[in-house]
Amino acid sequence: MQILDSRLKHSGMTHCFMNTININYCWGSLIVEELIRLGADYFCIAPGSRSSPLTVSAGQNKRLRTLVHFDERGLAFHALGYASVVQQPAVLICTSGTAAANLFPAIIEASKKKVPLIVLTADRPPELRQTGSVQTIDQAGLFGRYVKFFVDLPCPDLNIKPEFVLTTIDQAWYQAMRNPCGVVHINCMFREPLVPVETQHCCVSTDGIKHWLKNNKPYTQYIQCRDEAWFDYAHHRLPRLYAQEIVGRISRIKNGLIVIGKIAQNETKGVLALAEKLKWPIFPDLTSGLRLGCQHPQVIHYFDQILNSLSFPNALIGNPELANPGPPIKTFGGDRSFHFDGVLHLGGRITSKRYYEFVEKIKPREYITVLNHPLRNDPTHQVSLRVESSADNFCRTIIPLIKSRVEKADLRSLQKLNKNIDKAIENSFKKDDRLNEIAAARLVSQWIPKGSGLFVANSMPIRDMDFYGDFKGHAVIVGGNRGASGIDGTIASASGFAQGLGKPLTIMIGDLAALHDLNSLALLKNLSVPVVMVVLNNGGGGIFSFLPIAQYKDVFEKYFGTPHSYTFANAAAMFELQFAQPMNTKDFSKVYRRALKSKTSTIIEVMTGREENLKIHKLLQDNL
Repeated sequence: MQILDSRLKHSGMTHCFMNTININYCWGSLIVEELIRLGADYFCIAPGSRSSPLTVSAGQNKRLRTLVHFDERGLAFHALGYASVVQQPAVLICTSGTAAANLFPAIIEASKKKVPLIVLTADRPPELRQTGSVQTIDQAGLFGRYVKFFVDLPCPDLNIKPEFVLTTIDQAWYQAMRNPCGVVHINCMFREPLVPVETQHCCVSTDGIKHWLKNNKPYTQYIQCRDEAWFDYAHHRLPRLYAQEIVGRISRIKNGLIVIGKIAQNETKGVLALAEKLKWPIFPDLTSGLRLGCQHPQVIHYFDQILNSLSFPNALIGNPELANPGPPIKTFGGDRSFHFDGVLHLGGRITSKRYYEFVEKIKPREYITVLNHPLRNDPTHQVSLRVESSADNFCRTIIPLIKSRVEKADLRSLQKLNKNIDKAIENSFKKDDRLNEIAAARLVSQWIPKGSGLFVANSMPIRDMDFYGDFKGHAVIVGGNRGASGIDGTIASASGFAQGLGKPLTIMIGDLAALHDLNSLALLKNLSVPVVMVVLNNGGGGIFSFLPIAQYKDVFEKYFGTPHSYTFANAAAMFELQFAQPMNTKDFSKVYRRALKSKTSTIIEVMTGREENLKIHKLLQDNL
């Protein structure tokens, strides 16, 4: 039996054992080395003692990049944002105890968004569990069903073969990357010594890993052979029999609607080609890549505004019992009523709540959903046909089989209304130079550079951009935490998104979301690309003013309005970021454009008031 002394240096080769001097560091280096071979190159590390074997092993490996951040919660969201762009797992390393628990919010978001993450938590050895030992909690199964794969890795032991470590990492990676992607959790127990001190006995058998030591490939390589009869994975297309079934259903739809959620950036071309052949209108979500920077005539950019009107949704329904007794919308220019009897939904969930309310009312005969994973996306329980495919593969297969249709008056009417709404919004800003939340969203959509990133926080920012963003601006790559749709971790997620994208990024964020993640401003300082963070500060939770609870004045302000008097100038100074607080739309445009050219990150604070913000939204809506 050959024995490997972990202090041995292999000439001409870089192996994970080169700098290890005890069994903890041997295993730590095995884990890191195998993850690198699998494709990981970005390790996000929170300082801690118990995780030292993992941290030092990663830090000493020159083939990977590391990010160190003091806040585990922010670190996890950063890793999430990064992985959501590159679609490869970022690796999280943290110590034991509540440090691990702080990863949970980001793990939930990653699970909901189907983003791959590798989570390595250090833990106490079994003899210290349930003994009252400090910084010890039950970490086994800590993240419940929000992880796809969990293993409680035993303490490093000379009696356990290194093959076990390697195959465990290989399985974890495969689980993270197998569709649908997700989070895997490896809980790593370590005994003392935790520092890289030399011990007397640190010899590991290499009999089973000789071939691994001689190459740079993972120990176990996985090949997934999908054999479902309904999909031809070898040629990335639907078999003709099933494609004809889908086409038959589509052909029976008289008045169809295409709805686009989150899809890959390279899939928009196929979606537009399909829409052109069907002559159906497109309702694009902000995250689809078609809401901003796309002037295709079939894209109805302001569909949410249309659905928000009092009479137009009922006109779409075409049901006399549901018809609104009020006058028709002026910009619609007529009393036409028509009924969407079929919906083709490509990609992820839609941000618009009104869209789902609309679907529940019209109850289309066909609701066809196309998603590249097997999980359900059907909050209104309307889906009649579910196709597991990417939007691109679906469109390329279906388009040749569909007969071209003649454009209907319904589409032309929607186009006219879309154009009139855009004109009305533009005219309202020409008459008023006051800076508010709507104006900020509009101006960002007009000035943001082509191909750069836009990360939009939940609550009001994503709604304002969806409602009022100018589609005549540049096409950008849009991100956001739309999995669980919380406001936590927004700055950290955006920082990871920017790092993965490798391009300048603009963040649109509310004051409470910014305060919630203030620690993560530290992440912006050392990014490889500059970030412009536009903070919409209305002194509290502005979105609650739009909800029915706002009518209950006795409890609203204290328990829902969340009033505060904080501003962000000192926060910017504390984290060494540039800062500006423009007072009108002209100043904002000037400041924003200057910040876009800067090599350092900037906070732009837009001061508004919740009551004023509500009035502006209602006034503008009434004039549309």
